[in-house]
Amino acid sequence: MEAGSSQTSISLIHLRFVVSEVLIVQQLDWAYFIIPCMGNLIAVVGASGVGKTALVRALSKVHLFETAYEQHTERPFQALFKHDPRYALANQVDYLLLRAEQEKRLRVGTSPRIGLIDGGLDLDFHGFTRLFHSRGLLTDPEFDLCQRVYKFLREVLPCPELIVHLWADENTVAERLSARERINIASAEDTALFNSFLEEWLATIPSDQLLDLDVSNETPDYRRSVNIILDRILRQR
Repeated sequence: MEAGSSQTSISLIHLRFVVSEVLIVQQLDWAYFIIPCMGNLIAVVGASGVGKTALVRALSKVHLFETAYEQHTERPFQALFKHDPRYALANQVDYLLLRAEQEKRLRVGTSPRIGLIDGGLDLDFHGFTRLFHSRGLLTDPEFDLCQRVYKFLREVLPCPELIVHLWADENTVAERLSARERINIASAEDTALFNSFLEEWLATIPSDQLLDLDVSNETPDYRRSVNIILDRILRQR
């Protein structure tokens, strides 16, 4: 996308990536869940330190998305889990519920804007929950409970219409992790394993719903990635 045409292109996004006005009804074994006026949702996923939050912020500066971010200091069990593995289950269930609440807010809100989520429900299960289970921070029964919660929530809420997968070389990720002031449960040493779990999940996503971006050499404003994503939105039907 040429810089001179970006303003025109951005203004066309709502014409092609529109909010659905159709009621979506999902039948479960014991009840009906009605989710009205479901809007479109983009999830930005990737390992800790790869730049998800930075990209979402960069996108929100050039277009009026409805955004939801990872929360660290705000979550009640995150700091506790950092120092005591007994809080792993509470932390993961809290995050799965938070992500579902964020998705619902982004989709059902009164604004016609596109929803943009930093991370998301799928990443929190397929990436972080699986990682913590593999490290012995979650027992098998605790992992099974998280999986039940995740599957139930994903049955009620549709998957994102577009998943933007960010990746970078391990040295870049390690540098970014060490430079930020944030509670990090996943470390740079976890990146390869985390990515392997993530790739297993992404392999199940249809290609027209997935956008892979190498952000190893991105500029601070993420201009290249922002332009690629906006161009993809314009072509999304």
